[in-house]
Amino acid sequence: MTATIEPTIIQERLLSVPARLSLAPTGSAPGLLDGAWWPRSRDLLREIPTLTDALDSCWGRITHVTVNPTHWPVIPRKVPVTGHTVRVGWFAAEQDPNKVILLSYTVGRLDLLVIPPETGPAAAARLMAAATVPRGVRTASGLMAEEAISRDATDAQSREEEWETDGGAAWTAGAAIGIFTSALRR
Repeated sequence: MTATIEPTIIQERLLSVPARLSLAPTGSAPGLLDGAWWPRSRDLLREIPTLTDALDSCWGRITHVTVNPTHWPVIPRKVPVTGHTVRVGWFAAEQDPNKVILLSYTVGRLDLLVIPPETGPAAAARLMAAATVPRGVRTASGLMAEEAISRDATDAQSREEEWETDGGAAWTAGAAIGIFTSALRR
């Protein structure tokens, strides 16, 4: 039996760029996550071939992928990749929405943090480093929550610095009393 791959998929594959992927060091003690993947879109038909191309040579042939449908608008049942087809499944309640699980008959299982495509490069780099820590005990959603808290703190600090440079520091309690007393003298 032969499989036919549509020409549009082949053309798309030839123009694809390498996967943005970070894996825990080989031989390191396992943690809850084996690495991180930063896809360029939420289109699994386009993203899975890029991911498997990056992993097949160094990790083994990927045969199955599971995702949580929370962040993926369309989940195909099968995705044609180089030399074979990957089956895709989904688990809504059982799987962390920020994680993808990759299965290989020869090697086993790989759990990757999925960094949202719209994430900035600095945040993605922090998340990729955190997901590859040997013996890591943070979950994918835990890492995403920590990053959101860090981003909120950075945004608050930026707003405060902007306030200070725009004259906000001059408006202190002493300045307010001075304005109030000058208004009373009139």
